[in-house]
Amino acid sequence: MFIFAIAVVVKLLSIQFIQGDKYKALVEESNIKEVSIPANRGNVYSADGSLLATSIPKYDIRFDAITPTDKRFKEYLTPLSEALSKYSGKSVSYYKKELQKARANKNRYYLLARNIGYSEYLKFRSFPLLELGPYKGGLIVEQYVKREHPLGEVAQRTIGYERVDDEGNITRAGIDGAFGSDYLRGTDGKRIKQKIGKGQWKPITVDNEVEPKDGYDVYTTIDVNIQDIAHHALLEQLEKYEAEHGTVVVMEVKTGEIRAISNLGRTSKNTYYEKRNYAVYEAHEPGSTFKLMTLMAALEDKKVDTSDVIDTGNGYKVFYGRGIKDSHGYGKISAARAFEVSSNIGLATIVDKAYAKNPERFLNILSQWNLDKKLNISIKGEGEPMIPKPGHKNWSRNALPSLAYGYGLKITPLQTLTFYNAVANNGVMVKPRFIREVRNLDEKIEVFEKEIINEKICSDQTLKKAKTMLENVVKRGTGTSLYSDYFSMGGKTGTARTEYWHKDWSKNPRYISSFAGYFPADNPKYSCIVIIHKPSVKKGFYGADVSGPVFKKIAQKIFTDTPIVDEVETLEVKTAKVEKEYKTYYDIANRYKTIMPDVRGLPIMDAVALLENMGLKVKVEGVGVVENQSISKGTKVKKNQTIVLKA
Repeated sequence: MFIFAIAVVVKLLSIQFIQGDKYKALVEESNIKEVSIPANRGNVYSADGSLLATSIPKYDIRFDAITPTDKRFKEYLTPLSEALSKYSGKSVSYYKKELQKARANKNRYYLLARNIGYSEYLKFRSFPLLELGPYKGGLIVEQYVKREHPLGEVAQRTIGYERVDDEGNITRAGIDGAFGSDYLRGTDGKRIKQKIGKGQWKPITVDNEVEPKDGYDVYTTIDVNIQDIAHHALLEQLEKYEAEHGTVVVMEVKTGEIRAISNLGRTSKNTYYEKRNYAVYEAHEPGSTFKLMTLMAALEDKKVDTSDVIDTGNGYKVFYGRGIKDSHGYGKISAARAFEVSSNIGLATIVDKAYAKNPERFLNILSQWNLDKKLNISIKGEGEPMIPKPGHKNWSRNALPSLAYGYGLKITPLQTLTFYNAVANNGVMVKPRFIREVRNLDEKIEVFEKEIINEKICSDQTLKKAKTMLENVVKRGTGTSLYSDYFSMGGKTGTARTEYWHKDWSKNPRYISSFAGYFPADNPKYSCIVIIHKPSVKKGFYGADVSGPVFKKIAQKIFTDTPIVDEVETLEVKTAKVEKEYKTYYDIANRYKTIMPDVRGLPIMDAVALLENMGLKVKVEGVGVVENQSISKGTKVKKNQTIVLKA
């Protein structure tokens, strides 16, 4: 026994001092762990402070059917089933059967409710049996944070998200995705916990804890009112024309701030939702909206003037073996008129005549306007523009005439709008902006200022001609159906074929309808682009019919809901009549002191004031202008003498 005792002591000393570190590490590995403390993700706000995206706690409620004792389970089975029935609407017998089955199958993770809010979570905590907690009642609560969009589907894709899948892959969309890692996400904290049995863990030291740092809040440029207008105007037109998808963007002219952006795609059930950010990512052939760039390039390069006569013939003309059509035969018309009626032949003729021998000259002007480059906006997934040049796989002799009316190239809706906005902004091209600032409560972390892409895209002379033509498109061109006497606007319609390379196009034609412009025309405040893909040709497909009304409705509602107020510089408005009456009064008052003046023709009130200042008592008969006076002109008068004036 003595030897055995000595052996035990030796073993204890060996474990304590020789193998101590090894066993301590094993104990800590199984009983101590480092856990993450999630940081609260920052909120996303509109320009006026309305909440666009926020993180709120959500709960899944489960039931461990083995934990309660047999006595307790039988006692609470009916009350718990009644409470669950009242909550969900399912029968009491259904829950009795389900709970009994879960206990028989030794289910320790039976789902009672998923994705519920805090108030509903408190209800479950008060249900019979579950109120006893996890170790007596079998309650299991799983809490997680879910990103919510208070405005629902309105601008949901633009507001965006940041998601991580089971393999750790991160998907970032919209503003939330673009600014998630830098600002919104925050920094998770760390805490050391020790296992104390029955699956419970507790913090062991405060010193080891690293507090989480919440994310910053992002304030966008979105105007909730304008966003709502744009969203519903687009949705209404998509449903009316049974279109595949569409997009609308409204930009503030001076600053480049995006006030509204809506992207709606059709589902298999023929409903629409924010499917993809078409305005940012979808580069496609713009069609006739590109004619503005074409004609402005030729005007700026002095290759044509708006008054030059262009022969468009009978509506069909062959360029290098390929025919180009117009919707009508316009004959000989001016270059400006060719733009107003959207003549493909007219624009192709202008460009081919001017640049056929030197296409690089034309293409260089487009490049100077950054039309062949990305805007490099903050939102990820921007589409790549494509304007072919000699040597490109898409280049041919027909490429130049095709470019003239918007085919054979690709640009995004946002890139098209940026150019139209520059025209409205007197030639200053500003970068589209979605974010105003980043804040931590009231502290400004970063402010995003206006960025200028091009100080002046062209001369004032070219700009003036371009604006006139854009206004005339609405007044007397392809957009006459959009004209209104109540507010002015300038813009260009577009109707482009799409997927025309498919063999079935002649039997199943597909179009892209568009309208780009600004309003009001005389002092532009907003620019806007509307693009609708593949409307039903049975109902209509021209840009003026499909996309134009969306533009007009947005412009009308913005003016109705947020009218632009003209500032009055002075209230002192002078008129010739008033000035003459005042001069007459002034002259009489200074000339006649004791001699009766001729007050006929003066307003009654002026005559009364004049004569009373001379000390006379005045009686008035009638209203208006003095026609007769009881004391003749030139008579010497005395104070308190009475005179009668008749009107």
